[in-house]
Amino acid sequence: MPEQLLVVNDIGDQHKLHGLDHLRALAITYVLCFHYQFFGHPDWERGRFSGFGWTGVDLFFVLSGFLIAGQLFNTVSKGKNISVKKFFIKRFFRIIPPYLLVMIIYIAFPLAREWGHLSPLWQYFTFTQNFGLDLKKYGTFSHGWSLCVEEQFYLLLPLIFLLFNYFKAGKKAVYLVVILFIACYIVRFLNWHYLVAPYLNTDEFGARFNEYVYYPTYNRLDGLLVGVSIAGLFTFYPGFKEWVNKWSYLVLGAGLLIVFAAWLLCPQRSTYNTVILGFPMVAIGYGLILAAFVSPNNIFYRRKSTVTSFIATLSYSVYLSHKIIIHVVQNLLEKEGIDRNSNITMLICIVCVIAGALGMRYLIEKPALASRNAALTRWR
Repeated sequence: MPEQLLVVNDIGDQHKLHGLDHLRALAITYVLCFHYQFFGHPDWERGRFSGFGWTGVDLFFVLSGFLIAGQLFNTVSKGKNISVKKFFIKRFFRIIPPYLLVMIIYIAFPLAREWGHLSPLWQYFTFTQNFGLDLKKYGTFSHGWSLCVEEQFYLLLPLIFLLFNYFKAGKKAVYLVVILFIACYIVRFLNWHYLVAPYLNTDEFGARFNEYVYYPTYNRLDGLLVGVSIAGLFTFYPGFKEWVNKWSYLVLGAGLLIVFAAWLLCPQRSTYNTVILGFPMVAIGYGLILAAFVSPNNIFYRRKSTVTSFIATLSYSVYLSHKIIIHVVQNLLEKEGIDRNSNITMLICIVCVIAGALGMRYLIEKPALASRNAALTRWR
């Protein structure tokens, strides 16, 4: 999950992009609502709003593409060399320590596993779980697939930057983004047509859709590429950034309209409309919303919210741990005679998820980030 971004203006002051906190909070809330449907839940929670929660991950992808590529573009624009070592040190301490804690819990305490079995451990530690993931066998920690997509993205992106720098490709890198976007679209369509559609009316359909369309990285590049594109345009085309800033509310309206259209056209994630229209529409819609939210003229850029900042800070820990906590808490409450489908159970689960994320934040994430800073200082 993407971390907070501070931008440095011309006089050296740091200004936090509050708009990104709002979007990060929205993304994790949407993901939590979507996943809660697969546990005990009140009837009202399983509706069109929660059902569209699969797009919360796509919003995270757009944010990641924008944040990570933006840092690299900023380095390149200043004529500096990209330090791959520094990049991976920062990624390691940000991602791995909380991830390892969750893996230890899943391995050491089988009762914490929500359903099914763990995937082969080597896939978790190589971040390749999203390839060939069969939910009928390996349902535990299945949400780790999105971390695999992001880690593979983090691995390749700086190497691609170095390659383009070596060949002095400059702004021609935009052609690569377009090619990848089109290739992703074609591959996803072919996988749907040949590997999924023939099983449309069988019990195998859901598993095959997840395995061959929904989880593989090469099918889910839309959001990441949109985020990268916005970061590149903002960095190398100041006129475009000024235009978006001037018309930020128009851009925001266009983004909301596109996402709303995707919500109408794609009530479920495993449909032909979603494969052909939904993924690109969601990515572009969220991309436009992000572009508006990081524009100084927009109220969401300027307006700080303690609530969204708090939720955004805990978003990574919530994402990693929420299924474990919901599963364990519902089992404990049911033993006490409390209906797992009740509103009170849902409220208790959410409170426990936040409490668990707070514990992980202060016991694991913050010490890891302090170690990262110390490692970077020694390296410098």
